[in-house]
Amino acid sequence: MAVGGRLALIGYGAIGREIAQEMTRLGEAAQLVAILVRPGRDADGAPVVNDLEGLLAAKPDIVLECAGHQSVRDYGAGVLAAGVDLLVSSVGVLADAAMVETLSAAEASGGGRVLLPAGAIAGLDGLSAARLAGLSSVTYTSHKPPEAWRGTQAEQLIDLDHTEDEVVFFEGTAREAALGYPKNANVSIAVSLAGIGLDDTRVRLVSSRKVTDPLGVIEAEGAFGRFLFEIFGKASATNPKTSALTAYSLLQTARLGIALPALRLIKENARRT
Repeated sequence: MAVGGRLALIGYGAIGREIAQEMTRLGEAAQLVAILVRPGRDADGAPVVNDLEGLLAAKPDIVLECAGHQSVRDYGAGVLAAGVDLLVSSVGVLADAAMVETLSAAEASGGGRVLLPAGAIAGLDGLSAARLAGLSSVTYTSHKPPEAWRGTQAEQLIDLDHTEDEVVFFEGTAREAALGYPKNANVSIAVSLAGIGLDDTRVRLVSSRKVTDPLGVIEAEGAFGRFLFEIFGKASATNPKTSALTAYSLLQTARLGIALPALRLIKENARRT
């Protein structure tokens, strides 16, 4: 990943737009060399392309995925096979073992890497260090207001008009959380990759009237000791399922070169089990 190099985006929704606007504010708009969008869409004057070939022709040093799980499935392997790093926001897609195999093969053939931004989830650096010292358990609990769970399986499990302060409607592994709640469980995957893996990390999903925005709680224990970390992040003004910090995390990761190698972490966790 080239620090301060040429950037490209996949997608121009809430996250992509925020990144482009922030690059303009920083005086770095010239480093945004392409934005992959559907035919007929523009990106407020930024250079747009409509396919993978156009994206790669712009010769980016790193591609920032801002468009959801399907965009990783559609373009991820092609970016990696071309030797370009891919910084993913939709890390929940890595719960799919077949997708991981596809991306791993592309990494091996082309040299590009799947990278994980850590900035939106404070505490991942400490968790990553703790895994070396010896982790025995990691639990991630996601508290979100009931409205944030509408349109998910939670609607079939509980009444989202509940009068209780909090209702826990899911308890399971990080992999199960990501597969069942793909638009809400990206953080749990990031936590599991930095820690003890998708199948050993416990996740609790909570519909809570005690919060107005997402509250995430990371708890970890091991030979190093233990810690509890809370992250109360404002939701995006244009997408309540996305943290307002996500765009800035992706951009700052690319600017400073501070990403975690996602597939390497998955392989290392597989070896420890």
